[in-house]
Amino acid sequence: MEKRRYETMFIITPLLPEEEVKEIIGNYRDFLEKEGAKLVYEEFWGLRKLAYPIEKKQSGFYHLFEYEADAAVPKKLEKRFLTDEHVMRFLTVHLDKHAIEYNERKRAGKVGRSFAVESKVY
Repeated sequence: MEKRRYETMFIITPLLPEEEVKEIIGNYRDFLEKEGAKLVYEEFWGLRKLAYPIEKKQSGFYHLFEYEADAAVPKKLEKRFLTDEHVMRFLTVHLDKHAIEYNERKRAGKVGRSFAVESKVY
């Protein structure tokens, strides 16, 4: 089966300490690797204000995974998000060749502005 590139952004409740948030993120990273996904890029945006209240909360911890995986993996990941009470929202998109190229140029510093985030390139 052909691997595709995906980007998943999710928001974790702000009620948890940052150490616990990073542990939850690590569990999702381990899940992706166990499912055979190859992490390409990862960003922890930290605690950010939400555009609108979610579950009466005004902020949340944002995290982004960019990975290559079979088509079934994002569905499994989203199913886990739905059952996790700490995940407030999530969005997964399939990246076409133009989006992949844009992301690579952005990471190389050739597009847009930069801001302080904790990121890893795999």
